[in-house]
Amino acid sequence: MALRALKSLLLLVFFLLVPHSISSCHPLDPLTPAEINSIRRTVEHSQLGSNRKLTFHYVGLDDPDKPGLLSWLSNHTKTPPPRRAFVTARLDKQIHNIIVDISDNTIISDRIYGGYGYPIPTSEEEAAANALPFSYMPFLQSAKKRKLDIAKVVCETFLVGWFGERKEKRVAKIRCFYRHGTDNIYMRPLQGVLVTVDLDEIVILGFKDRIRTPMPKAEGTDYRASKQRPPFAPRTNGMTIVQPDGPSFTIDGHMIRWANWAFHLGFDARVGPIISLASIYDVDKDKYRSVLYKGYLSELYVPYMDVSDEWYYRTFFDAGEHGLGQCAVPLEPTRDCPSNAVFIDGYVAGQSGNSIKLSNIFCVFERSAGDIMWRHTETEIPGEKVREVRADVSLVVRMVTVIGNYDNVLDWEFKQSGSIKVMVGLTGVLEVKGVPYTHTNQIRENVHGTLLAENTIGVNHDHFFTYYLDLDIDGPDNSFIKAKMQTVRVMKGRNTSTPRKSYWKVVTETAKTEADARLKPSLEPADLLVVNPNKMTKVGNHIGYRLIGGSQATSILSDDDYPQILGAYTKYELMVTPYNRSEKWAPGEFVHQSHGDDTLAVWTLRNRSIENRDIVLWYTVGFHHIPYQEDFPVMPTLSGGFVLRPSNFFDNNPVLKVLPSKPVHWPNCTAHV
Repeated sequence: MALRALKSLLLLVFFLLVPHSISSCHPLDPLTPAEINSIRRTVEHSQLGSNRKLTFHYVGLDDPDKPGLLSWLSNHTKTPPPRRAFVTARLDKQIHNIIVDISDNTIISDRIYGGYGYPIPTSEEEAAANALPFSYMPFLQSAKKRKLDIAKVVCETFLVGWFGERKEKRVAKIRCFYRHGTDNIYMRPLQGVLVTVDLDEIVILGFKDRIRTPMPKAEGTDYRASKQRPPFAPRTNGMTIVQPDGPSFTIDGHMIRWANWAFHLGFDARVGPIISLASIYDVDKDKYRSVLYKGYLSELYVPYMDVSDEWYYRTFFDAGEHGLGQCAVPLEPTRDCPSNAVFIDGYVAGQSGNSIKLSNIFCVFERSAGDIMWRHTETEIPGEKVREVRADVSLVVRMVTVIGNYDNVLDWEFKQSGSIKVMVGLTGVLEVKGVPYTHTNQIRENVHGTLLAENTIGVNHDHFFTYYLDLDIDGPDNSFIKAKMQTVRVMKGRNTSTPRKSYWKVVTETAKTEADARLKPSLEPADLLVVNPNKMTKVGNHIGYRLIGGSQATSILSDDDYPQILGAYTKYELMVTPYNRSEKWAPGEFVHQSHGDDTLAVWTLRNRSIENRDIVLWYTVGFHHIPYQEDFPVMPTLSGGFVLRPSNFFDNNPVLKVLPSKPVHWPNCTAHV
């Protein structure tokens, strides 16, 4: 008994000394609160931590070596890849890129970045900058001239990019809004008032108050239900989703298994949700087959089209300048997500390196919206009626990131047919400017937008969502193919009796280099395929997946426009690169005031080989947004995206043997005969 008690005590001591949340992590799991705090202590205990001005700007998982991880997953090695963190910190105005070994709490490397650009500002820096105008007399006088209640003025930080000048300071603009009469602050900007600040020193560098235009009215701008007055729109009856036997998916740590899918859900402060190791079970082969090694939203570029002094700098790179994950918001049950959803928290590091909990930022749910997965009715068999139908049920992973005025809904949807549907939803409120006009017949100038209400212009802009897609179709060595449909004229001859004059055939082009794979939207019909050239189906087709695009707008700004230099990759719908562990973010590592010399567009100039290689697709979902009155005062969701669909990946229909779901009977679900 004494020996058993001693063993129990030793196990307890070991459990306490070795953090369970650290030791039990999957190599791709997002950093836990214990790990984030451990990383902070490791950095603080180094020579960097002797100075209290050290600030943490990014703390994330350092991607494990891909071949090592794949070898570990296939049980070729018993030891998992080392778990490390990548930290961006600033000290004495220098940027430090630090690699921390989490298991033994040591710093592996500390590299000082000497290039152009700055990391994501901390929320504390932005809060301090936003407070500056309220103790600045010229600003207070401007508010007084406008007869504003200063207690109802709200200010926000807008980062300023690079516009050809030599900059030594980390600069931001402060724009302010009036909350009086509405919580929809973006509808009431303080037009003409502009404050420029130094984010390092937290001081005001400049102030302007030049324009006098009427402030848009508060009336009709509040979107809260409690502020709406009759008449109301017709109300639908309540509905819910009931799963008497519980959900069909399981969540083990960050691994999710549902139907024939298994994948890992990660989280990152910069890019938000990360889908990794997505594989699908092949019933006929009795094994899981790899589809997607890693996928995430690499960048969201939103340039506005007003070039005036107050607007030209509004060319936002939301992931690199603010952090999509860092700006994730809690999701509301039954509104953001259906009643059958399961919610997951996330964690980021604050300015001091401490862990911060973001509650309910993910929801995972099964969707059954009445769609059909497949069906067929035989009508030509005499005396018999043969009909077979399968309802389409899918699994959705959702996150919403709110950066300023826009709410961006990010969905990854997995289908039993093997397809992965990636969708973005744009909602929230527009950025507007005050003008003297109350009707379009008064406008005699280019206002760069649409008159939405009296004194209110919604400014034209773009949204470019660029996704990183490391597809491993049944293995990492893949090729990118354009399967073009080419018109062929029928040649009349002795053996030709058809009255047809034309048909189309498929001409395939395998991209050998990065230049071959750059794709702009075209009227030329073509299927875009990623195939494994080393594996075939039983009948001899190369197995693959097809990318079916949607919302294919690309940038139409001039190539020499400064923000477009940084976002040059948005000239293309699709780009393909060979896998490189360091190439993760389309506009480069440090975006704020970057000169655009280390971006996806620059990487592809090397024109590397991509045939039968481990390749990455970069697909841009684009929207040119002309505001319309229906977008005011809050915008109904506008959706777009793309689909990854199996194309000769299976030997036949993978959902042929999917049995119908167990029926749940409701009084109103019986067919009338």
